Amino acid sequence: MAANMYRVGDYVYFENSSSNPYLVRRIEELNKTANGNVEAKVVCLFRRRDISSSLNSLADSNAREFEEESKQPGVSEQQRHQLKHRELFLSRQFESLPATHIRGKCSVTLLNETDILSQYLEKEDCFFYSLVFDPVQKTLLADQGEIRVGCKYQAEIPDRLAEGESDNRNQQKMEMKVWDPDNPLTDRQIDQFLVVARAVGTFARALDCSSSIRQPSLHMSAAAASRDITLFHAMDTLQKNGYDLAKAMSTLVPQGGPVLCRDEMEEWSASEAMLFEEALEKYGKDFNDIRQDFLPWKSLASIVQFYYMWKTTDRYIQQKRLKAAEADSKLKQVYIPTYTKPNPNQIISVGSKPGMNGAGFQKGLTCESCHTTQSAQWYAWGPPNMQCRLCASCWIYWKKYGGLKTPTQLEGAARGTTEPHSRGHLSRPEAQSLSPYTTSANRAKLLAKNRQTFLLQTTKLTRLARRMCRDLLQPRRAARRPYAPINANAIKAECSIRLPKAAKTPLKIHPLVRLPLATIVKDLVAQAPLKPKTPRGTKTPINRNQLTQNRGLGGIMVKRAYETMAGAGVPFSANGRPLASGIRSSSQPAAKRQKLNPADAPNPVVFVATKDTRALRKALTHLEMRRAARRPNLPLKVKPTLIAVRPPVPLPAPSHPASTNEPIVLED
Repeated sequence: MAANMYRVGDYVYFENSSSNPYLVRRIEELNKTANGNVEAKVVCLFRRRDISSSLNSLADSNAREFEEESKQPGVSEQQRHQLKHRELFLSRQFESLPATHIRGKCSVTLLNETDILSQYLEKEDCFFYSLVFDPVQKTLLADQGEIRVGCKYQAEIPDRLAEGESDNRNQQKMEMKVWDPDNPLTDRQIDQFLVVARAVGTFARALDCSSSIRQPSLHMSAAAASRDITLFHAMDTLQKNGYDLAKAMSTLVPQGGPVLCRDEMEEWSASEAMLFEEALEKYGKDFNDIRQDFLPWKSLASIVQFYYMWKTTDRYIQQKRLKAAEADSKLKQVYIPTYTKPNPNQIISVGSKPGMNGAGFQKGLTCESCHTTQSAQWYAWGPPNMQCRLCASCWIYWKKYGGLKTPTQLEGAARGTTEPHSRGHLSRPEAQSLSPYTTSANRAKLLAKNRQTFLLQTTKLTRLARRMCRDLLQPRRAARRPYAPINANAIKAECSIRLPKAAKTPLKIHPLVRLPLATIVKDLVAQAPLKPKTPRGTKTPINRNQLTQNRGLGGIMVKRAYETMAGAGVPFSANGRPLASGIRSSSQPAAKRQKLNPADAPNPVVFVATKDTRALRKALTHLEMRRAARRPNLPLKVKPTLIAVRPPVPLPAPSHPASTNEPIVLED
């Protein structure tokens, strides 16, 4: 019963996906919705798999510094791998989740120097955190609530002075005396002097114009003059004048007028106080963030002093009562029964229920984490085409801690004993295919690449910046050199400057009407086949004289003439390649005659040039071809007379030496 009772402040597991690990959250509020369901307002905690690789490197360096400072005992590589699964990152992000998605409790503590990291591995459902993650700024910062425990935070107590030994330390640097309890004045005289100081403060506020506006009545001025700042000033005046009442009286009212003493409560305006209350509701007592986001013109000492003065006002008491009333109306705890439904990733045996998940899994596969072959229950893990699975214990570990028990090749780590050579450069399917735990029958399927089409879509501001900052961007130069870096920050800054001026003279943007995707796909299917069939078995001739030709640098770099390429009578096709009877020319590169590998093939859309297309290319000039290549999205305008293709003119047959009549035939 107690294990299924969840209260405010508990760290719990939430399940948002059947295949992904649990989410670790802290319950802040339990609210009942209008339809009777219970929602939990939670604080988000992130794992290492949820942040970027650069932030992971920063977390690694922070962990190394912690181990050096706290002198942690040595741990094995497997323990170090599992400790990364126990580390979380706190955040200030809140979200609301259904309470029915809770899958259990866990423990999350702040890491300090006295902790031993290996102890976290000995406890179930135990996590730690030391850094705070900002999901918006994508930064990792040290937690402000660090408990400073350790030898470097302890005070150094000096040795006691012997009798008669003088203290040679500089007392002015160490402390300053502000009050002497052994003064010659009596308590009655001190109280009378404090009354005079309050009266002088009330009179000073009556003379000050700004104070008379803030405190229009005499009662408000007298109450402000009775605050602690006036009493501190009066007692400091007595100390400085050697507790002489006559001198202290004259100091209270100098020649220019009475001294006006104000504290932070009186200096702050009503709007600033409202901003402070709003910031306190959002950030709590994190005064650095309050100053940075809400009150940047105030000093940190001023904000802290105002906070403790604000706690003495009626405003604080009213807010405290309202929060207490809201807390009483909300739920304190909720009972969630144990989740017993089967997981969709559970692999059902072949003879039990057909059609369930795991029906296509092959026999002989081992657990990806512990590599066991026997388990009471198996679960599908990873991409479906890879057919990876986990045993029951490793599946529970994956769901709770977001990783595998041992560093495997799938995670880019080498085992040392079973992997003598480094495989960090291999892709995930290749590393899995080289695993000693994978059978040779499955390696062909694991090497199949699952490629997906992606689209880079620019925003409206980016398109405006391209037009407005054309002189800085130089789009033609950038298109010819895509590898050259572009200073995007400078272009954004210049665009923000030019944008207000350009609003008066709007740009002329012509909208482009694009056909729907379904129409384009139908046209492509109708015009070209999806998979071109490459002819095989054709014989490729090699001239014997080609073996003795000069292949020096001069023959490669010099542009060959038309007569040299064409010979004395070889007919040419529409695309400029010489034709031969029954055989293909050896001038065609061998790479174009190879069959495409299905694993390396891109998306199955192939554009095949027709005779009309090749004739159109021959009709275009060199300038028109370059313009069409730079802007492939624009329609090509060609005169109708240029489209007509002239029939090839037959040339006289080439004259070959007698030694070239019998070609050497090589199989392709």
